[in-house]
Amino acid sequence: MSSSSAYFSIKNWSESDRPREKLLLKGKENLSDAELVAILIGSGSRNESAVSLCKRILKDNAHKINLLAKLDVQQLMQYKGIGEAKAISIVAALELGRRRRGEEAIEQPKISSSTSVFEVMQPILGDLPHEEFWIILLNNSNKIIHKFALSKGGITGTLVDLRLLFKNALAFGSVSLILVHNHPSGALQPSQADVKITKQIKNGASTLDLKLLDHLIVTDRSYYSFADEGVL
Repeated sequence: MSSSSAYFSIKNWSESDRPREKLLLKGKENLSDAELVAILIGSGSRNESAVSLCKRILKDNAHKINLLAKLDVQQLMQYKGIGEAKAISIVAALELGRRRRGEEAIEQPKISSSTSVFEVMQPILGDLPHEEFWIILLNNSNKIIHKFALSKGGITGTLVDLRLLFKNALAFGSVSLILVHNHPSGALQPSQADVKITKQIKNGASTLDLKLLDHLIVTDRSYYSFADEGVL
């Protein structure tokens, strides 16, 4: 069959069963989210096409890829028609997308606003199911020279050893720093623990002639900046 005859025969296809052909003939940008995910899983169940199944999964997640990316293999396997192999394919593809965003963020080495901090850290923290507390170290041009996780699992864990923070800050020759942690719940308002640790780090930094520029609370789609809110 020639490419032209294949093109004209598309009218005879069931669109929900032919996302691969549609990608080849019309381009990836013309596929819906459900069609793209359907290509990952390859097939649906006996009574449901791959695209129909993916539409249902996306509907359960408010049609948001970011929410879909938070599901693990076991959660995806709760859907009839999604076995372990299909679930792994979805998780792996979305993880690649997250890493790509992280690489793009790395290409922006200079911090000019709270938004630029969010753009760097959201791909790292936005979709995590647990809290992580990160430190961004900057030089005198506000360029990132190093960033690292100070604690994982909860903000109270950051109280374990703030010496690690200042050891790294001095070792990398930083002149300022920014704190960033995520709220998996999606809540943006700082807790009492958030405020307390910010004050502790600010006071400790000042004794070492380091400046705390900001503290961001990051969710999957937004952020709260202590500096912007005037509470730093």
